[in-house]
Amino acid sequence: MASEMTITEHKLSGGNAKYQASPNHGGKFNQSRADTIVIHFTAGSSFDSSVNHLCSEKAKASAHLVIGRGGEVTQLVPFDTIAWHAGRSQWKGRSGLNRFSIGIELDNAGELTKNEAGEFSSWFNRVYSASEVHKGVHRNQSKSSFWHAYSQTQIEKTFEICELLCEVYGITEILGHEEIAPSRKTDPGPAFPLEKLRQSVTTDRAEDGADDEFQMQREKTVIASKLNVRSGPGAEFAAISKPLLLGSHVKVIERQGEWSRIEFTQTGWVSGRFLRDKGS
Repeated sequence: MASEMTITEHKLSGGNAKYQASPNHGGKFNQSRADTIVIHFTAGSSFDSSVNHLCSEKAKASAHLVIGRGGEVTQLVPFDTIAWHAGRSQWKGRSGLNRFSIGIELDNAGELTKNEAGEFSSWFNRVYSASEVHKGVHRNQSKSSFWHAYSQTQIEKTFEICELLCEVYGITEILGHEEIAPSRKTDPGPAFPLEKLRQSVTTDRAEDGADDEFQMQREKTVIASKLNVRSGPGAEFAAISKPLLLGSHVKVIERQGEWSRIEFTQTGWVSGRFLRDKGS
């Protein structure tokens, strides 16, 4: 999926993305990059209220991004900087996932309750229609319950951004907060297609990375609207020319992980996920 969004100096641009700095953050990631994305729901009453809360010093919490139900996006912390979203957490022998992950908050009320009148309400007493409700069994629970459904636009925007983050930062794992803190958290819950997101983004990346030697020396076509060409294999390297435009033809002459060194009128490095075989 070619994205209209890009990442420049660790901030999203394009696609109506906005930036509102949160004071709640740590230092830089080791080697200026994370290797994991953690998906959350806000359990808040609105997109704006969640953004404002995560930008308040009193909250002592933040995330890198908040994604609204209409696909609106606000970034709170640069992608090379530790945000405070995971809390006490553990995964595959590592604890304190803030130090290794990019946090994405989705505007969603979370778990709902059904009253005797058949109404579904949130913890902040907002009532939702049946069309806004997902019934499912949470991965950490044994019985089905009711959850605020995510909008299709919101899900599509999340997929788009996760793919872009994986491209730029070489991220290899996407997790739910419920997986790294199962005794405390239930987000993003059964209403969010977490497995589909993993399969769509991380599985495809693994397949695309196979047989590097076969991929080299091939003519490729740029499938992004604009593709930055950098001096080295990573987003931290400076751009060395004007971005390549959609449909440009290049030749891959070297691969390092997800990054390809290409030859056109000069040579430079680009994210290989935005290249396809010429004519395909």
